[in-house]
Amino acid sequence: MTEDVPTTAQLQDTLSRATRVVIVEGSPDEVDSIDVAQLVVTGDEIADLARHLAIVDGGTGDRCRCNGWPTIMVHGPDGETARWTLHHQIGLRGIGNCDADLRDGPALTEWLARRGMTGSREVQEGLAEEEAEAEQRRMRWIQAAPAGLADAAADVSRPPGRDDEVWSRQLDDAEDRLTALIQQHHPDAIERIRALLAWAGIGARELSGGSTWYDIATLRQLHNESPDLILDALAAPSPKPAQLDGASELFCTLEWTDAHGRQLPEPQRSMLIGHIQADGTDTMRRRLSWGCYGAERTV
Repeated sequence: MTEDVPTTAQLQDTLSRATRVVIVEGSPDEVDSIDVAQLVVTGDEIADLARHLAIVDGGTGDRCRCNGWPTIMVHGPDGETARWTLHHQIGLRGIGNCDADLRDGPALTEWLARRGMTGSREVQEGLAEEEAEAEQRRMRWIQAAPAGLADAAADVSRPPGRDDEVWSRQLDDAEDRLTALIQQHHPDAIERIRALLAWAGIGARELSGGSTWYDIATLRQLHNESPDLILDALAAPSPKPAQLDGASELFCTLEWTDAHGRQLPEPQRSMLIGHIQADGTDTMRRRLSWGCYGAERTV
């Protein structure tokens, strides 16, 4: 639909007729709370606010599921004329039929902070730290890629864009290239599996926890291998700790347990359980308590 798409002109027209604007540092459900900071904008500051609220015309074509905050209530002579919310400090909801990106979200964040509403700035700072940590983790995964796979790994780990469908197609293509290159650079199956296990073990030691889409991509490469050869790769010579970390991730996936169960044969069972008991992460030890890897269940 092209009707009622959000535009800056629409926003500025609404604000040009406002007598005051009340900004509440909370969601629409919190606008009446006495515990939430409020800012009242009047006079020439309304026009200044309008400049900082400029959006990318046409909107995103979508609506975020969260309520958003702060809440912006526009009042005219006869009462409230509009109610908008900021989303993730980068977008605006309430103008037109979908959300819209702010032209300069950081500038609006600083405008609000100068007037005592620092919540958005604090969130932005937190998000920046999270993004930096996520990028550092992604780079560690790329750097740990087996020989000849760094460029393909960078493509697989490329962060999602706004269009999930496009990103998903690009990820599928990148994983196909990765599969082909793994076979090309590591034709020996046992050597290839051991390299992939070490790579899969990288995520097991990340402090942020949880598996990323690119960690899962590594595990998918292992699921393409023969299960018998995977077990052989862990038999002899003695696998390295990183390879055992990778095995601890692989043998807990639903793809593996649905096909092969939780029980592992010897000597792989004893080797993996001993590694986890001696040097495993809290997550690995929890899995042992749940009966993973053929361990005796204790909870």
